Amino acid sequence: MRQDVAEPKLETEGETGDTVRRCALTRMRLPKQDLIRFVLAPTGEIVPDLKERLPGRGVWVAADHSVVAEAAKRNVFARALKAQAKVPPGLADQVDRLLTDAALGALTLANKAGEVVFGTAKVEEAIAKAKVAALIHASDAAEDGCRKLDGRFRATARGETPAPIRLFSADELGLASGKTNVIHAALIQGGAAAKFLASASRAERYRKGSAAAFAQPIGSDTDKE
Repeated sequence: MRQDVAEPKLETEGETGDTVRRCALTRMRLPKQDLIRFVLAPTGEIVPDLKERLPGRGVWVAADHSVVAEAAKRNVFARALKAQAKVPPGLADQVDRLLTDAALGALTLANKAGEVVFGTAKVEEAIAKAKVAALIHASDAAEDGCRKLDGRFRATARGETPAPIRLFSADELGLASGKTNVIHAALIQGGAAAKFLASASRAERYRKGSAAAFAQPIGSDTDKE
């Protein structure tokens, strides 16, 4: 990646101490976890840097499919970098796939750590034992089965239950579990499960659209870059 232009230093901090950056499209300041970093590859093409490790100056865009699509359409990357930048076709969809793959990888790790159970029977058993942190339903699962498990989870849970995760297809859940025909799964509380939840939540917010992309900016557009 390009290394000849240094990335601007941190702009400011939010009320909770989180680092924030300004979205190149909306010009709103948001916590870094609500943005996607992009860099310019040696080929002159814009590439997403989800792990924020690639060298070179970064361009930050709100982690929202519609915002990234609009940023690509307007090519705000060239303006921010003050250099020619080629935007690959389907950049917003590429980011969606990368976020989903990252979440699927985190689910695989949670499974290896013994913090996920797959299959309706095992999910029901975990719910009965009040061990469930969150439910996962295949995106192509029948709604009736999802409602039944969701109802049982709410009935046995202590306090408010998180919304079920509907990010993956049955085939993708099969890849994470090493099983076939996986429709339902349940997360068991633990560190690996918590990391998966954070990763899956980010992917879902990106796909559905995050209100943080347009509301309650941190700071104002008159602040210095």
